[in-house]
Amino acid sequence: MKSNAIIASHLLKGAITGGVVNAVINGIINWFQVKGHDSIYVSVDSITNTEHTILGGGVMLATSLAAILTVIAYATFKVSNKPSFFPKGLIITLKNTFFAFGLMVTISIVFQKAFGTITVGPFTSVIITAVIAGFVAALVDYQTKKELLN
Repeated sequence: MKSNAIIASHLLKGAITGGVVNAVINGIINWFQVKGHDSIYVSVDSITNTEHTILGGGVMLATSLAAILTVIAYATFKVSNKPSFFPKGLIITLKNTFFAFGLMVTISIVFQKAFGTITVGPFTSVIITAVIAGFVAALVDYQTKKELLN
């Protein structure tokens, strides 16, 4: 039987690997969306607006990634006595999705209130988007697998 520290280390290593892969993939996708722009808003000094912002897009990215990657992690993680997807896997999926949504909304609002309207170039936009995707992917993978082991 492996110790908890070894198991946690393996989970963390896998989560970081998945996070880096997702950061690269979503960064590349974002590059093709923003490469022709001179500047992109990180945030604007208004809660309601019609402008596309990096953090506003980050909320949707984090939410959808959390849901998709939780289901993938659940389906691909091999563990004895894994509970059925309904209700355990669905509860984990909802928990991760709502956490990612709430975290990104909180970060976006605090950032917007602290800094107001900020624009950056396309490359910086890609980096911010990649960091969001990588962090969410790693967190969701780790949390899902850790919960399945408990």
